Amino acid sequence: MSDLLTEDAAAELQRSLHPGWERDGTALLTRRFSFGDFRDAFGFATRVALLAERQNHHPDFEIGWGRVVLALTSHSAGGLTADDFAVAGEIDRLAG
Repeated sequence: MSDLLTEDAAAELQRSLHPGWERDGTALLTRRFSFGDFRDAFGFATRVALLAERQNHHPDFEIGWGRVVLALTSHSAGGLTADDFAVAGEIDRLAG
C-alpha cells in the first residue's frame, strides 16, 4: 500500500497532469471527459477499465450520454497516494 500524500506532495504531482483534473485536498482526484455520443463515452470508459485492471487501481465511474466522470482515491490509505496520480497520468495518455 502506498502512503497518503501531504497537501504539498499532492499539489506537486497534480502539476504533471492535464489541467482538467480537480483535487479535493488529499482526498479525491476527479476529471470529466466529454464525447460526441454515448458510444464514444462508453468506449473510453471501457479502455479506462482495462487500464485500471492492469494497474490494479480502480477509479469510480459515472457514465452518461457524451460524458465520463472519473474519481480516484486510495481507499486503503484513506485518500490520495502516488498510485492515484500514476493512474491519472495513464488516463491522460488514453484520452490523448
